[in-house]
Amino acid sequence: MEQFFFWSLAVGLLAAATSVVTLRNPVTNAVCLVVTLVFQAALFITLEATFLAAVQVIVYAGAVMVLFLFVIMLLDVKAEARRPIPWPKVAAVLVGAAAVVAGVPKLVAAFPAAREPLRWSAQSSTFGAKELGALLFTSYAPLFLATGVLLLVATIGVVVLCRRDPGS
Repeated sequence: MEQFFFWSLAVGLLAAATSVVTLRNPVTNAVCLVVTLVFQAALFITLEATFLAAVQVIVYAGAVMVLFLFVIMLLDVKAEARRPIPWPKVAAVLVGAAAVVAGVPKLVAAFPAAREPLRWSAQSSTFGAKELGALLFTSYAPLFLATGVLLLVATIGVVVLCRRDPGS
């Protein structure tokens, strides 16, 4: 029965993720992304990681997607579709992203605790959100902070790519 749930959730996740990429309407893409995140949370539940599932739904499917929808609604989607793609800006962002990706193995190598996978303690029944937070901000702090820097760089890249020229 577990395999049936896993495979049905996996197929639903892949279908929703594929529709995020293939559909043209940004609002539809955002809704499909919410469905993808809910399927991913359901997969976390099958792994008995209920805390991660709750965070997935509350933070990502809830708060972050509301922000995405606000931004989509503020943009003039039809005008954006007619704008030419700024290829030099795209190339600059890709070069920056490649530099960040190339630096990740060096960052991981600098912190020995980061090489080991994050494991839930099987013998301790008290391992919860507090212990996970303490572990993330001690042993895995550099990688946790590097993820924040990566999100900042991605946000700056989106702003640079979407910025309108003052002359237009």
